[in-house]
Amino acid sequence: MTRYVALLRGINVGAHNRVAMAALRTTCESVGCTEVATYIQSGNVVLTSSVGSAKLRGALESAIAEQLGVRPAVLVRTAAELAAVVSGNPFPRADPAHLHVAFLEQAPTAAQLADLAEVSHPTEELAVRGTEAYFRLPDGIGRAKLPEIFGRRTKALATVRNWRTVLKLTELSG
Repeated sequence: MTRYVALLRGINVGAHNRVAMAALRTTCESVGCTEVATYIQSGNVVLTSSVGSAKLRGALESAIAEQLGVRPAVLVRTAAELAAVVSGNPFPRADPAHLHVAFLEQAPTAAQLADLAEVSHPTEELAVRGTEAYFRLPDGIGRAKLPEIFGRRTKALATVRNWRTVLKLTELSG
């Protein structure tokens, strides 16, 4: 049995893709997950499963579509992988309120990383570590330029969480 964090992309954003957390927990349990807990309303689920990450992702995406009527992408990380995201933070002195992590479906290619190396912004910073991209955004994510540029250049399927959420999910999954 492995402890996982499932990160749903694009649910409960405004009036779109509304999902009740109690229903989401029930849906996760319906595919064999145990010890299911949700954190805030933005699609963060901590759970235990006996299947691997890829199979779990597929099962969750299918069950959510069938039972809840929405089709969010689900990115899955083990508790150990999430702990490595925290320990690998390239901006340890950053204000936690201005630090965000994009969880990616797959790591950017060498060509994409080379293209991103040419991107700069006077106040924002980006660091890519495997399947995570860290953003230090001192002016806030709402006005940030680097996440948008990153998304356009990599065309990566990703979901972003603020640092406080990453820390809380690490705590809940540990």
